[in-house]
Amino acid sequence: MATTALPTNTSVSQDWAKKKVDNSPRHHEWVNVKSGTRTVSAFVVYPEVKAKAPAVVVIHEIFGMSDWVQMLADEVAEAGYIAIAPDLLSGMGPEGGGTASFADGTAVGKAIRDLPPDQITADLNAVADYVAKLPAANGKVAVTGFCWGGTQSFRFATNRPSLSAAYVFYGSGPESADEIAKIKAPVYGFYAGNDARIGATIPKTIELMKAAGKTFEPVTYEGAGHGFMRAGETPPPPAGADQKARDAWAGNKKARDEAWVRWKGLLKKL
Repeated sequence: MATTALPTNTSVSQDWAKKKVDNSPRHHEWVNVKSGTRTVSAFVVYPEVKAKAPAVVVIHEIFGMSDWVQMLADEVAEAGYIAIAPDLLSGMGPEGGGTASFADGTAVGKAIRDLPPDQITADLNAVADYVAKLPAANGKVAVTGFCWGGTQSFRFATNRPSLSAAYVFYGSGPESADEIAKIKAPVYGFYAGNDARIGATIPKTIELMKAAGKTFEPVTYEGAGHGFMRAGETPPPPAGADQKARDAWAGNKKARDEAWVRWKGLLKKL
């Protein structure tokens, strides 16, 4: 049962994503999660399964809560897992609003960059605690994130030893050996070949994780750009689009499809 999607102010139209969420047969709901004195709004999607299911915390991009994030959460539920996607800008916008209350994507990005790290950790812990205790959950909780959220998912693995796994999509890892040492869960990385900024961080992350005896399995998808999980799911370029745009879309779609196959296989290990 689809519910009305939270309006967002992202720079790129995501009507195609909203349509998929609105037409989903799975139960969606917005919940308010207490995090200390704060209240975090989160989008929850339930899988259509008989047994209790593991849960996956979905951390949004630098663009904040969006129709695409909600669609991604629905796809995680389609694969058989409870998905919960918090709006980490909850209460941080004009008049105490969340992502949707900001004037534009630039304001959203600035607000996300200014979020206190300890607040992010507290909010994610509150969300993970909430979803783990749902009657339909089996208590296992993993985390995933994209772009800024990918970095935060890696960071959350240093702050929550009970995580079952972390799935990092084009996000960087912690730079401190002391932080890496706190990680208990296996970390699986999904990276883009055409993403030099993040790609340049991978060797150091491999070195730190290996030295600490931690599980880190990164895969780089050649021909894809940063954000390929979203970009690869957008409608194809219109007729008349230049070859560069067509090639970029094709590379992102191929990476997105291959990453989903890998990710679903990893999720089955929960």
